[in-house]
Amino acid sequence: MSGMATLFRTTAVRLSGLYILLFAACAAFLVFYVTSMSENLLRQQMHETVLSEVAEIQDVFNRAGMNGLLRTLERRARQPGANLYIIANPAGEILAGNVLSLQPGVLDREGWTETPFRYERFGDEGKSERHAARAEVFLLSNGLKILVGRDLGEPEHFRGLVRQALVVALGIMGIGALAIWYLIGRNALRRMDRMSDASQRIMDGDLSQRLPVGRSGDEFDRLSESLNSMLGRIEKLNEGLRQVSDNIAHDLKTPLARLRNKAEAALAGKTTPAEYREALSEMIAESDQLIRTFNALLMISRVEAGSAVAEMLPVDLSQIVSDCVELYEPAAEEAGLAVTADIAPDIHITGNRELIGQALGNLLDNAIKYAEGAADGRICVRLEREGEGAVVSVSDNGPGIPAEERANVLKRFVRLDKSRSKPGTGLGLSLVEAVMEVHHGSLVLSETGEGIDAHGLTATMHFPAAMPAKS
Repeated sequence: MSGMATLFRTTAVRLSGLYILLFAACAAFLVFYVTSMSENLLRQQMHETVLSEVAEIQDVFNRAGMNGLLRTLERRARQPGANLYIIANPAGEILAGNVLSLQPGVLDREGWTETPFRYERFGDEGKSERHAARAEVFLLSNGLKILVGRDLGEPEHFRGLVRQALVVALGIMGIGALAIWYLIGRNALRRMDRMSDASQRIMDGDLSQRLPVGRSGDEFDRLSESLNSMLGRIEKLNEGLRQVSDNIAHDLKTPLARLRNKAEAALAGKTTPAEYREALSEMIAESDQLIRTFNALLMISRVEAGSAVAEMLPVDLSQIVSDCVELYEPAAEEAGLAVTADIAPDIHITGNRELIGQALGNLLDNAIKYAEGAADGRICVRLEREGEGAVVSVSDNGPGIPAEERANVLKRFVRLDKSRSKPGTGLGLSLVEAVMEVHHGSLVLSETGEGIDAHGLTATMHFPAAMPAKS
């Protein structure tokens, strides 16, 4: 019982109920309308048929007189399904015809009887059954009254059949509609229950749970798909937050400990002003490194949260790449590296100039950092079209990254053992990947081709032609 009560509280069932009530009202109107139209049509056809026969009878009387009229009426009265025929004197007494008795007052008025009247047939004596009819009453030139009528049993029977057929058909349709209404309501209720159960498990902390998606592609499925995308995003952000918390606890503990040790060493014993100044300088350097780390974390969080999506505009990617190469070229030359650029002109995409510049700057900074000291160290920056999108790649001939480690270096604070001696936070590639996700593109790390050195690293950013529209 409670299940039915819950079923009737669903919007789908209520709407279905309103539609069924509207259908029932329209069906009832249709039954009465069709029946009334059929009855009016039969009445009109009956009247026209009787008037036609009246004209024929008058013509027979005019040509053959009373004897010809009697013979004609007698012949027609014996035919199957014959009309009603009465010859009466001026006082209304029946002289001849195929009717035994007539409702009083019918022969008193000439013309068509708008109201049906009752009559009795020959052979109905003693029976309670009386028949209904309509008729045309007219006078002959000799003063006799003639009634030509039509029994209403056939039209009433036809009307009953039409009404019965419509009622049965609409009844079957109504039962089918109720069955469909009940099945649709139960299906909607079961789907909502499954969604509620999944939502409850999600609220209990299981962010890996997803709302069920069927195969119909209706509004429930579209809602579930949208919510599942949102849950996937939340799960990823939550996992990122957990990783950041863990990484901060491990990776930031060391610089903070060094900062404290330097301060403690400066305070211990007798220290000259020059030694104090040197200790303070080292502490400032450590602090700057911590600030850069937190700035990088804030930038990644800002990008992953999508706060920069509103700033997506058409940008000249060729100009951005050229500006970045020009900016980092002096640093590369100072490190003894040769920089080459192959930039296709007039490549435009939809994106954020600041984020793209930041991502490309991180790749160039990594390339300079790890290619420094390599024999014949070189860096190559390339921009080219890819279908309707674009590809930006930064290649170096440094030590590279083993294939099995390339997925790990995209995580926050992850640095390979051989790079621990290099300055950095382990957040550069994480930021680049976050920027590419915002642009609905991708970051691919691969081994540098033979054009530079097979042991280097190539970081490739794939940009789509335009940002997908928000749903």
